[in-house]
Amino acid sequence: MNDKPNKLITDDGLRLDGRRADEIRPMKIEIGVLSRADGSCYLEWGRNKILVGVFGPREAHPRRLQRADAAVIRYRYNMASFSVEDRARPGPSRRSIEISKVSREAFEPVIMAELYPKTAIDIFVEILQADAGTRTAAINASSIALADAGIPMKGLVTSCAFGKVDGQIVLDLNKEEDNYGEADFPVAMTQDGEITLLQMDGHLTPEEIKKGFELVKKGCKEILEIQQTVLRKKFETPVEEPEAEPEAKIVDTESEAAETEPSLEYAPEAAAVEETIEEAEELEAEPSEEVTETVPEAEELEEIVKEAEVEVVDGEAIEEAIEAETEEEAIEAETEEEAIEAETEEEAIEAETEEEAIEAETEEEAIEAETEEEAIEAETEEEAIEAEDESKGPWKVVKDPSESGSRGENDE
Repeated sequence: MNDKPNKLITDDGLRLDGRRADEIRPMKIEIGVLSRADGSCYLEWGRNKILVGVFGPREAHPRRLQRADAAVIRYRYNMASFSVEDRARPGPSRRSIEISKVSREAFEPVIMAELYPKTAIDIFVEILQADAGTRTAAINASSIALADAGIPMKGLVTSCAFGKVDGQIVLDLNKEEDNYGEADFPVAMTQDGEITLLQMDGHLTPEEIKKGFELVKKGCKEILEIQQTVLRKKFETPVEEPEAEPEAKIVDTESEAAETEPSLEYAPEAAAVEETIEEAEELEAEPSEEVTETVPEAEELEEIVKEAEVEVVDGEAIEEAIEAETEEEAIEAETEEEAIEAETEEEAIEAETEEEAIEAETEEEAIEAETEEEAIEAETEEEAIEAEDESKGPWKVVKDPSESGSRGENDE
């Protein structure tokens, strides 16, 4: 089946999908679509649909794969069997193994793996629908998923491809351009412009490669802006600036109203004063005869005002007197408390002295009792000695001659 179109680029310079040579396909990105993964991303780029899940850092198994100085990065690219028109054979293939290798190497210069020794960072890429440029789309989605997982990176990685179609260099090839074009050149780079992936399939001259690199830089810049926008939308907290000026104006108006409006306590007096002022103004407008008649009323008002002032003064004097009395009562209470404390201290001292005197008396009595006992013992000893002397008497003890034996016989 040969469905090759006659022209991939029209005379107007438009491609089959209506794009210009330097335009990329529309891109849609969603973050955090997998709840069990540490980070995930779903990306649609043209008719490509890609799902990426990131797990880790976690302990690497088998342990023989562990590195003592850094984490192990493992990247698995897999195309679903229903992702293409002709059913793809499930499981790894030479193509998927090769794409997994080059994609892993594209992230190794960016991921700070030295922070997690003896661990593994696993990136699983599933191509749900393929429409050319799946490796570049997978790298863009993996970069977002790594950021969502919180993996420390030096920067985001963006990827795009350029190729040669009908003798022209175009950006971001679609399926027809990839199948029937003359060359394909995928590139991945960091946001600082460092290239981490570079492949070529086909034939290109050095001038065409330079022109293609200019288009790739433009396309990667646009992709980077999309990636950053999506990440900001999830992680950036919106800051609402308070509207300070309207509130300040409201406060000012309220303060002015509070200053102009009289307090409720003096509202009747203020109303009376306003009435008198109005009456006085009316009287000024009338002839002088009526003014002379209303003078007594003004005098009465002055007297009322003076009486009110006197009452206010008296009230202040009463308040001062009450405050003075309360202060005196507080001072008296303090003096009474001090006197009570002094009395309690004296009583405690007297009790201590009495206890000491009692202890001294008890000690003297104990000493006297000991001396009496010693005297009694001495007397009893003397009596015993005298009794022994009396029992001996003036007589001399003579031994029985029979007890002395032969010596006694000789003495006789």
